Amino acid sequence: MKKTFILILLLNLCVQFYAQNKLSSKDSIDTFYNQLFKNLKTSYLYKNDVNWKGVITETNQNLSKYDNFNSSLSEIEPLFNKIGATHCNIYYKDKVYSSSIKSINEKLSDEWEKAYASKPSFKTKIINNEFGYILIPKIIFSDISEKNVHRIAQPLYDEIADLKSKNNLKGWIIDLRFNTGGNSWPMLLALYDFLGNNDINGSLNIDKKQINKIKLDKGVYYNNSKKVSYITPHGQLLDQAKVAVITSAATGSSGEIVALSFKGRANTIFIGQETFGATTGNIKSSLPFGSYMALTTSYDCDRNGNYYKTISPDIVILKEDNFENLLLDKNIQEAIKYITRV
Repeated sequence: MKKTFILILLLNLCVQFYAQNKLSSKDSIDTFYNQLFKNLKTSYLYKNDVNWKGVITETNQNLSKYDNFNSSLSEIEPLFNKIGATHCNIYYKDKVYSSSIKSINEKLSDEWEKAYASKPSFKTKIINNEFGYILIPKIIFSDISEKNVHRIAQPLYDEIADLKSKNNLKGWIIDLRFNTGGNSWPMLLALYDFLGNNDINGSLNIDKKQINKIKLDKGVYYNNSKKVSYITPHGQLLDQAKVAVITSAATGSSGEIVALSFKGRANTIFIGQETFGATTGNIKSSLPFGSYMALTTSYDCDRNGNYYKTISPDIVILKEDNFENLLLDKNIQEAIKYITRV
């Protein structure tokens, strides 16, 4: 029995050593980039605009200088820059690899920078005993199963529903200023009461023809009639309530999807800054060695099939944030004016 255990242990050590050795070899670099190019050539939204032969040849020449897989990931940024993959990301061992990021620092206030550095989380509160406030920052996770999305979305929805049931509010403020990206599914499920039983957004192909519709119905999130996930709703809908959506120059990707899901909704106003401009749809695409990528395959559109390169506010507010005292925040002040307007 003891000999058997030792043999198993030695075998496991050999397997681990082989895996580590393999991961540091030139072969692992070829394996990874071959699959990456296969994914891009098959599904990337702008695949027909890329000279793949030239890009692959140049990338392979650059990869020859790397001795191991980890260091070769430095080549992702120039590769994505070449093909315009500004919304694609690769995730490996808690690190994210992407194209060069567009600088928006000059558009953001010191107050925004300070608050963002504190890593804000989802929050609800009552402002001035009259207005519901919902802060939805980025939400990032890799397990996109129905069960896990529900696990994330339900407590967010419940927190909003609790505010709804215990207070007689004049209107609601949805703050997306820190929503720089992630997965919009739990965000939209959390906001089900405001969006109601409707088509809320969708996707367009390269020719701007609609290829799918996203719908909420009785708390279930559907993608072209396929159930993605759900929340268990309770209480009255708020689909006719007054809502102010606040955006910043950093509001991107999932934040923009949430914002455009309110386009076409009655009693809604957009306040703040023009958004970042990552209004394309990504899918999760598997890559070797436990890595995966967010692969851009479509344009995002609103419930009526309209595409927006960025989302522009109805009322523009620049660098007048105050997250320590929301009543002194110019965006909140304008939201309250809208909600209380007869």
